[in-house]
Amino acid sequence: MNASKTLVHLRVNGEAHALWVEPRQHLVDCLRDEIGLKGTRVGCEHGVCGACTVQIDGVAQRACLTLAVQAAGCRVDTVEGLAGNDGVLNDLQAAFKRHHALQCGFCTAGILMSCTDWLARLRRAGRRPGEAEVREMLSGHLCRCTGYTPIVAAVMEVAHHA
Repeated sequence: MNASKTLVHLRVNGEAHALWVEPRQHLVDCLRDEIGLKGTRVGCEHGVCGACTVQIDGVAQRACLTLAVQAAGCRVDTVEGLAGNDGVLNDLQAAFKRHHALQCGFCTAGILMSCTDWLARLRRAGRRPGEAEVREMLSGHLCRCTGYTPIVAAVMEVAHHA
């Protein structure tokens, strides 16, 4: 233990972790460097690109803007936790695969985490989104490969067949 570090307890993808972290360490770096979950990407480091999006207590958040100490005691879900324990892709991941919505894959993890949160909120409200709503939700993510059309198609498929 280092006197300048703080003990943080996190539940990441259902697994408990107790970690000594620097107070200034961002959650994205903690997930990647301390826990070894590399699916959450470091993109712009300013919360603009969305590549670092995870869910904290079920809400999509930018892990590059969140300090690890701010997530203490929280449930953190990353892209690695979306598939079942048997490795079977969830409905959204499978739709991304079918629609070729994950070309280089750099932004995909963050988009999946945001979409999962958003679709869950819509389901609870009994709503099904239109294409314009999906595009608006995705506006918080930067993707240079797909042009968003395959991503929108995948999200629309899941939203309307759930």
